[in-house]
Amino acid sequence: MRAHTKLQSLVTAAILAAAITIMTAFLFHVPIGATGGYVHFGDALIYLSAALLPAPYAVGAAVVGAGLADLLTAPMWMPATVVIKSLVVLPFSSRGERLLTRRNAAATLLAGAITVVGYYLAEGLLFGGWAAFLMSVTGNLVQAVGSAVLFLALAGVLDRVDLKQRLYVSLQH
Repeated sequence: MRAHTKLQSLVTAAILAAAITIMTAFLFHVPIGATGGYVHFGDALIYLSAALLPAPYAVGAAVVGAGLADLLTAPMWMPATVVIKSLVVLPFSSRGERLLTRRNAAATLLAGAITVVGYYLAEGLLFGGWAAFLMSVTGNLVQAVGSAVLFLALAGVLDRVDLKQRLYVSLQH
């Protein structure tokens, strides 16, 4: 990867990290339960990062964006978030000319499962009990489904304007 391409990817990751923080911490941020957890749609932008950027940059955007959002709103969740969001990125692929591929559409299901299981385990470890299963799983399912729907819609629109092609062409110059 050329230096200019690396810089462009780094800047894109930084912009997406900022957008993830804003979308997670401030926009459509709905607290759930008494554990400090909340429903948000920042994961849709994490999915977008994973479909747009090479994996190391996507992981960076996800970890910085979601981690900073937790630091600002519910700091006790930050360590779990860093691990979970790193894993959420992995099923996606940035290869190809499109954001919305069969693989990336299917990846939303796996990413949702990682989110639900990851935060359920984190909640059990943080609060010493597994009784809050229904509340934890329900909130995280709503978040995962909402984020998947938003990602699919956003990726479809961005594919229509050839975002990846435009970014790729700009990386070549």
